Amino acid sequence: MGPFEIAAIAIIGGLAYSAYEVHSKNKHKTSSKDVDDLKLELNSLKQRIATLETIVTDKSYQLKEQIDSLK
Repeated sequence: MGPFEIAAIAIIGGLAYSAYEVHSKNKHKTSSKDVDDLKLELNSLKQRIATLETIVTDKSYQLKEQIDSLK
């Protein structure tokens, strides 16, 4: 194997490694639209949880559960 072949293999290997690094870095990026959509969904779920907590901690709900458990 001559020096030119070794140099060509080294250059091709370096370029392949560089392309792999760029691919790996860009693979996990998300768009701001995805982040905004997830934030909206999170806020919606937080509101639903707050509503459920209000219902469950309401005294009339607790009384109904106690009456139902007696049956």
